[in-house]
Amino acid sequence: MPGNLTTAELSAAIDSGDIDTVIVAFADAQGRLVGKRVSGRMWQDVVLPHGAEACNYLLSVDVDVNTVEGYAMSSWETGYGDMVLVPDLATLRRIPWQPATALVMSDLRWENQDVVTPAPRSILDRQRSRLAEQNLVAYAATELEFIVFDDSFREAWGKGYRDLTPATDYNVDYNLLATTRMEPLLRDIRRGMEGAGLYCEGVKGECNFGQQEIGFRYAEALETADQHTLYKNGAKEIADAHGKSLTFMAKFNEREGNSCHIHLSVRSEDGDAVMAGDGAHGFSPLMEHWIAGVLATLREFTLLYAPTINSYKRFAKGSFAPTGIAWGLDNRTCALRVVGHGAGLRVENRVPGGDVNPYLAISAIIAGGLYGIEHELPLPEPLAGNAYDAGVDTLPTTLREAAALFADSAIAREAFGEDVVAHYLNQARIEVEAYDAAVTDWERVRGFERL
Repeated sequence: MPGNLTTAELSAAIDSGDIDTVIVAFADAQGRLVGKRVSGRMWQDVVLPHGAEACNYLLSVDVDVNTVEGYAMSSWETGYGDMVLVPDLATLRRIPWQPATALVMSDLRWENQDVVTPAPRSILDRQRSRLAEQNLVAYAATELEFIVFDDSFREAWGKGYRDLTPATDYNVDYNLLATTRMEPLLRDIRRGMEGAGLYCEGVKGECNFGQQEIGFRYAEALETADQHTLYKNGAKEIADAHGKSLTFMAKFNEREGNSCHIHLSVRSEDGDAVMAGDGAHGFSPLMEHWIAGVLATLREFTLLYAPTINSYKRFAKGSFAPTGIAWGLDNRTCALRVVGHGAGLRVENRVPGGDVNPYLAISAIIAGGLYGIEHELPLPEPLAGNAYDAGVDTLPTTLREAAALFADSAIAREAFGEDVVAHYLNQARIEVEAYDAAVTDWERVRGFERL
């Protein structure tokens, strides 16, 4: 794709002065793009041959980047040492919306070169290796929604994110007229991502005021997670340059939330479409076991699909966000929706919202599918009606409940390891404690005068 760079191409661009800055980046535990900018000369002389360093607290802080207790990998007692950022040279790319800039995603290692196992990229890489043992490769696409506001990010901050002006005045699902107002911004996001090596398929309006979804072509699972993280960060930077703001939070207001439906299929290492077959619905036995496994682990793995307090406010009846543990054929009321045929046959997981960490969610899907394959789980019948009223088991309704299910999950410990489970349980604990301590606008309106 245009925008992707080889090591030699980047070196030549640095020598010519076309590129003078390289962003050495990785995804933190919340799925945010973090890292450092280095000069072109520093990249060539030091980072390319040896890597870079960053404080290990970057994987064990809260949303406000405060140091918090309870993480095994970093603390005041251990001195908050460094991790090594090892550039993945296959991810080198231009960043067209920043002048003379390239970016590379990094794997995280300790100074003895051991893998930093709680790092999101490491977690997904472990699941990719487990798939490879079955001669399988995962391909994924993430459908990430966001809401655009005419207020800038700093104006929104100054208002406490209240009384913001959405970029449209009404439901703009598939609407072409009203979304034209946003097209200068949306076009710049699309063109910027194309210039960074992503394959942009298109954009459509969604149901909430100012809500949009830009779609990108599927890719191998790790590449998709990297691109998701870059896009989410880059879209905000481009909006900021337009004097606007946008949010990916799962539930900004009482209208429709921001989803992040994840489409995922597996193929053989030779590229064969192993999910298609001669069984019912055109499924292979592998496909049946895969869906059954993802379905069976949905409740226990919800923490990896819905990582924040706000995530659970999106799970509302009749909202196109799922509540019931069910699968269906092109049924948008179900948590798992099967679409496509032949080589395009795939499962759409509708549980994640826009606040999801893509590495963790894709890892959860793969781990669930492998659990189904390894135990040859039988596939229940598809749900043909309204899953909201079907009386099926439901997703957890709070982060506290999801964390308890994850803590008790033997499947999670087997698939991800004790250290990963402990790390993300502590992250959930910190989120819950922060929420429990907060005094909200709702409480003030309800109780200031009348109680």
